[in-house]
Amino acid sequence: MNNRFMLAPLTNQQSYEDGKLSNDELKWLAMRAEGGFGLVMTCASHVQKIGKGFPGQLGIFNDSLIDGHIKLTAKIKEHGSLAVIQLHHAGMRTPSELIEGQPVCPSNNEKTNARELSLKEVKQLRDDFISAAIRSKKAGYNGVEVHGAHGYIITQFLSSEVNKRTDEYGGSLINRARLLFEIVDGIREQCGNNFLLGVRLSPERFGMDINEIKLVCQRLIDEGNIDFLDISLWDCFKIPDDKKYQNLTLLEHFKSLDFKKVKWTVAGKIYNAVDVQKVLDAGVDFVSIGTSAILHHNFPKLVIANSNFEPIAIPVSEEHLKKEGLGEKFITYLKRWPDFVK
Repeated sequence: MNNRFMLAPLTNQQSYEDGKLSNDELKWLAMRAEGGFGLVMTCASHVQKIGKGFPGQLGIFNDSLIDGHIKLTAKIKEHGSLAVIQLHHAGMRTPSELIEGQPVCPSNNEKTNARELSLKEVKQLRDDFISAAIRSKKAGYNGVEVHGAHGYIITQFLSSEVNKRTDEYGGSLINRARLLFEIVDGIREQCGNNFLLGVRLSPERFGMDINEIKLVCQRLIDEGNIDFLDISLWDCFKIPDDKKYQNLTLLEHFKSLDFKKVKWTVAGKIYNAVDVQKVLDAGVDFVSIGTSAILHHNFPKLVIANSNFEPIAIPVSEEHLKKEGLGEKFITYLKRWPDFVK
């Protein structure tokens, strides 16, 4: 990376329903590379057709999608950024209307009407994550990030609340984390050592326990198969919700890990230049920027030039967002948040 700024993987709903890259998504990501992000990460890209999490999602689940990714990686690299794709499966969070069927989950889930995966299907899921990484390497990506956060399928396996399996993928933390480690080990084996491999985890919500997630993180570091950890905190500066962990901020909890050679990044309410500096001063290797990257395609350049830089205040006009490279579908998606778009 030529600096310490990463574009966070942001849902934007701009691609085609069959998973193919659209020109709007290409423009949005290429502009962030041009704007100085040292690493540009795609939105969550599903590794199985049945794992689609939102309309207009960019897919990586079969070879017919590779051409779009080749075009995208070339554009990102043209500006000196690293191109990384986030590998994803929504599991029980898949809207059934998107897949014309029942979503899947580690266990039957009444609330989401998701059905339990058979053991054979769990192993197929593992293999499809690995195949998606191989496909990504062929398409020119510098690396992949395995999405294990925000209640999607790997979180569902990690969660003792959601995962009620009684085979080798359920029960103890070692069993609940088995799928994640098999995916990571398989990607490293198939894609080699010169291919970036990261994992995104979140320590709260969806049945996550901070201490369990720290144990998973430390094991990922110790086993030596990952290059970076991406800890999504929702808010880097907050105290945990769980009373038993309120002796430290979320950031301090993860700072206590022994990272060895593994780099780490965090996401969550890093809005301006002062926030960026505060997070870097806390020992984080690089920052993941979401909202401010939407507002300013060149946020890294603006922060590097001005240590007091403040992004434009929201709500912002549709014209401003169009000027910053967002298509109509992304702007419509942002309207679900009150006070974002004028």
